[in-house]
Amino acid sequence: MEKLLKFPIFITPSTMQMPEYNFKTIRDFHKYFELAEPENPLFSIAQNINTKSDTMCSLSQKNETISVTNNFYSISIKNITSGEIIYGRTKYDCSKGSMLFMAPNQTLSFSNLVVSSESFHLAFHKDYLNGSALFDKIKQYNFFNYQVNEALHLSPKEEELVKSIFKSIQTEYTNNQDEFSKEIILSHLETLLKYADRFYKRQFLNRKEINQALFTRFKNTLEVYYSENKLSENGIPSVEWLANQLNVSHRYMSDSIKAETGKTAVDQINLFLVEQAKHLLLIPHVSISETAYKLGFEYPQYFSRIFKKKVGVSPKQYIENISQN
Repeated sequence: MEKLLKFPIFITPSTMQMPEYNFKTIRDFHKYFELAEPENPLFSIAQNINTKSDTMCSLSQKNETISVTNNFYSISIKNITSGEIIYGRTKYDCSKGSMLFMAPNQTLSFSNLVVSSESFHLAFHKDYLNGSALFDKIKQYNFFNYQVNEALHLSPKEEELVKSIFKSIQTEYTNNQDEFSKEIILSHLETLLKYADRFYKRQFLNRKEINQALFTRFKNTLEVYYSENKLSENGIPSVEWLANQLNVSHRYMSDSIKAETGKTAVDQINLFLVEQAKHLLLIPHVSISETAYKLGFEYPQYFSRIFKKKVGVSPKQYIENISQN
């Protein structure tokens, strides 16, 4: 079996002990996984092609779990045939045709996985993007911050399209590079990211039931936080804190809630606070300031501004309107 088949699949680390590897350069990454020397120190692409349908590659040995941190971006597409992937304390469904995205300095791991069929792995340092439009645009692609159980699952047609882009990048990468090569590679890379963005949005829409369940857990977490008086004690919970309670990344949670409700996670937090405020404001002898502090607002003026934005009237006007009816 070719050594090229050794290149890795990434997953989110579990809490178990594991060997840890920190690759500061793409060259170090290639050397450890026995890949050919990269054509460019800031950019590489590797391909695994199994010529027989029953040919498979084991990506770890003796059930060993390996933790990997890269100092560069990584995009891979894999067909996983077996193995258990753990995200936090949950198991990840090893679906075929999964695209995985990794940003610099993220730590991920893999354990006892087997990959078959055609796979690609693309790596590029952020310095490779210097002077290009992608230098700023890449920050807009949320999927680079996703945890692995939020991988992109491709349909057969989507997978075929994505692989064709990988092959176009590989063709340009392996040919004699000239003054046009980098511009062409970056153009293909941007196309790949745009399609990934489209397919992720499709995935969020198709997973409506999952989005609904996550939003229900999101609301329940806020209810418990409020009922335990943590708003007045600790302040308004951040999106990052709520996502951590739900065991997902904050970007994934935000995208799921936006797909399900049409509003951002911050909007939903504010709507929850406003609904609680409508009740508290009508309790006798409780001032607007007391209500604001009970709901975690540090400044009553900010509470009044949020309330008016969501309800259409100020807290004082709301109390007066209800009293007149």
